[in-house]
Amino acid sequence: MTDNTENTYIQRLLAEFLGTAFLVFLGVGSIPATLMLQETGKTSFTMADLGVIAFTFAMAVVAAVFAIGHISGCHINPVVTLALAATGRIPGREVPGYVLAQCAGAVAGAGAVVAVLGTRAVHLGLGVASYAPPTSASQAFLAEALGTFILVFVVFGVVDQRAPGGFAGLPIGFAVFAIAVAVGPVTGAALNPARTLGPLLVSGPAGGPVDWSQLPVYLVAQLVGGLLAGRLYVTMNRLRTIAA
Repeated sequence: MTDNTENTYIQRLLAEFLGTAFLVFLGVGSIPATLMLQETGKTSFTMADLGVIAFTFAMAVVAAVFAIGHISGCHINPVVTLALAATGRIPGREVPGYVLAQCAGAVAGAGAVVAVLGTRAVHLGLGVASYAPPTSASQAFLAEALGTFILVFVVFGVVDQRAPGGFAGLPIGFAVFAIAVAVGPVTGAALNPARTLGPLLVSGPAGGPVDWSQLPVYLVAQLVGGLLAGRLYVTMNRLRTIAA
């Protein structure tokens, strides 16, 4: 998950673009795909459906970490990039390129979902993360902030030099699955600004249901949760070093 400076900056940006595209295509694409099957079978959305979607997101993350982790660090999430930069894990000058590559990859991934599943995916929401009554904006904010906090905290633990090597994708994937099951019914468990923006930017122009007023709730909550997680992890280790 950390940067590998043996690769050029352009190579790392391409890896982030592809990794985020894979995440959105597979994870977000599983949502309209599940809903399309429900239309055929005339069944209601169940916890089993949520589990399948959560598992798809988790496996997409695991695959991405093993595929591009040694190239770019496999952030595939602007909040992860920002948290790593804010705590000195990566150079701040690399943040804009990483974030742009991740957001562009998310748009490409959402576009690929439409290309494969057709306009029905757009009419079914294209996996756009949203919340609805009885969930309030404050509840949605808290859910996204807590979910992102847990995800980023796990990422920091995995990239710690003292953590067992070679298995980074598994605990991160497990965390994504668990968070999605707990938070998914409330906000869709976006946990990622790029994943949040990609389907919105594709679905809106295509005539899909989009509520832009909810976007600030997601983006601010994810940013707050991610930065707090990174800072807390660093503080915990600093206190342990002082005590030692």
